[in-house]
Amino acid sequence: MLRILAGGFDRAATFLACVLVALLLGAVALGVVTRTVNAPLIWTDELSRFLMVWIAVFGWILASRKRIHVRIRYFQDLLPARAHAVVEVAFQLALTVFGALVAWYGAGLVAKNLDLEATTLPLSMAWMYAPVVLAGVVTALQGAAETAGAWRAARAAASPPGTPP
Repeated sequence: MLRILAGGFDRAATFLACVLVALLLGAVALGVVTRTVNAPLIWTDELSRFLMVWIAVFGWILASRKRIHVRIRYFQDLLPARAHAVVEVAFQLALTVFGALVAWYGAGLVAKNLDLEATTLPLSMAWMYAPVVLAGVVTALQGAAETAGAWRAARAAASPPGTPP
């Protein structure tokens, strides 16, 4: 059941990322065209900034979910199997805490900006920070799941050969 939900979330996030990119392309194109005809729509700049934040966050979420984010394991790979597994658990725990902190402080930023309106759009500036909360939650959940997997691998690496983990 959890895999079905995660798969649905991944498909929805991918679809939303595509929609956001199309909206950004449209906003930028509209801004360029209206400037060319000397009748600029200034709100296209601000909308583009909002969309860029959302796209960056959805890129972060998708990279984390697909495990294709940047990670340098050179020194970790030099460690013996047991130490490698322990470092992996520590890394994933740190990632979980990081995600929780991002969500917590992102929620604070949303709350502080609820009453601030964007300069050229009838939107609350909280919408600039709202995706950060989502990214933090997804990162924390992904980190927790990866921590559990790394913990199982660490226990398997610590047990002598031939014994069940």
